[in-house]
Amino acid sequence: MNQLDEDYKGLLGSCLYNGIEKTDRTGTGTLSVFGRQIKHRMEDGFPLLTTKKMPFKTIVTELLWFLRGDTNIKYLVQNGCNIWTGDAYKHYMKTYEIESRESGGKNYLEQLHMLSNLTIDEFTERIKTDDEFAKRWGELGPIYGSQWRKWKTFTSTNPNAIKTRTDSVEYVDQIQNLINELKTNPDSRRLMVSAWNVGELDQMVLPPCHYGFQVYTRKLSREERMKILSKTQPVQSWEGYMKKDLDAANIPTRAISLMWNQRSVDTFLGLPFNIASYATLLIMLGKEVNMMPDYLIGSLGDVHLYKNHIEQAKELITRTPYKLPKLEITNCNIQNGEFDYELIGYQSHPTIKAPLSN
Repeated sequence: MNQLDEDYKGLLGSCLYNGIEKTDRTGTGTLSVFGRQIKHRMEDGFPLLTTKKMPFKTIVTELLWFLRGDTNIKYLVQNGCNIWTGDAYKHYMKTYEIESRESGGKNYLEQLHMLSNLTIDEFTERIKTDDEFAKRWGELGPIYGSQWRKWKTFTSTNPNAIKTRTDSVEYVDQIQNLINELKTNPDSRRLMVSAWNVGELDQMVLPPCHYGFQVYTRKLSREERMKILSKTQPVQSWEGYMKKDLDAANIPTRAISLMWNQRSVDTFLGLPFNIASYATLLIMLGKEVNMMPDYLIGSLGDVHLYKNHIEQAKELITRTPYKLPKLEITNCNIQNGEFDYELIGYQSHPTIKAPLSN
């Protein structure tokens, strides 16, 4: 049974039939509930929704972008991923108009007219082809990738001094630190990565929705390790296998789980991406430190359904899930944001189109 799709349908139903009406920054309006959780056992399959077709390549592209520490949409749009294009375009329109108005120059009306004629498709094409334009208008500020890989900190030669921006700048690579801790102190309760940098929120085009994640590991039993071995080679009898034999076969000794925290959840469009993205990250972490992916958990705050997604949600709820696919990852280099993958056995219902609220 595909419990993931059923649980997801339950979240949609909770919003549809128990949600309260709320206003939001986009002006669209939502049906909202607060404080929900989604939990998936990775052994049951890769958690990619089957009740609507999911663009997995787009999900992977965004995750690689995060892991590379990138915050400019140029890499995304060049790889056919437009998740963040609307936010960049909105920021472009707003900033350009303010700067033009404040300049007070004679060309203000002409500049504004030229701006109004630049469609989002033209904007996207400029990002792809014009490096200077992309550098100025494709930058989203210190969002996820920056915080994951280059959390800015300041040092001072005076240990008693209050740190200021005139001190020398250093960066914290949270992903590298996490991997180091997993290898040396896997029982730590501090295996965390945060994107919620309060001091830089005002510099971000959009504050993080999924603002942090925590990793948890546990020791595997001999039976669990034997089960892993049996998936890779025929096992005639478990009796003859010793711990040293399992170690020699490089069978993991630990399981790894991941829980992400999310303050704001676009349940129809965003959440399915978040589930698959963090599941992929969990598998990558497991590859990096030789641990078996165990549980994926989403701790969700404001879980909402945009009012222009209501009919789409009703349609999805009527669909019967298919069996979950499997994801095989090879050549994994999490520090460089690189890996090869094969999605095996993915069967889904057709795409359900819905507008993105920016």
